[in-house]
Amino acid sequence: MVVLRTVNKKRPVNLDLTSIRFPVPAVASILHRVSGMALFVATPLLLWMLERSLDSAEAFDALKATLDGFIVKLVLLAVLAGLLYHLAAGIRHLFMDMHIGDTLEGGRRGAWSAIAVAAVATLLMGVWLW
Repeated sequence: MVVLRTVNKKRPVNLDLTSIRFPVPAVASILHRVSGMALFVATPLLLWMLERSLDSAEAFDALKATLDGFIVKLVLLAVLAGLLYHLAAGIRHLFMDMHIGDTLEGGRRGAWSAIAVAAVATLLMGVWLW
């Protein structure tokens, strides 16, 4: 005989994600996934740029002229920011796999560290691009 339990209908249901305050490790995890997807989408562009740079001297010069535009540099900085964050968060996950920083407080510190390292590296990369 199967006994079906009824669900408490009075429990609160909150489907508005903007009203939920996520903890920093959750935000870092979501950003890691988003940066991975962004890198996946940006890979064809990066491969095309590599192919153009290796095609000939004229193609390299044309690509170099294209990369001097403000919008193009901004897009390239966004791709580099995703790469740098994904790298920092990946290293954080490697440390957690070795049971370094896998406590609640260690997770918070690791998440803030990954965000801070990626922000500083992105700032430095922006200075280098311009």
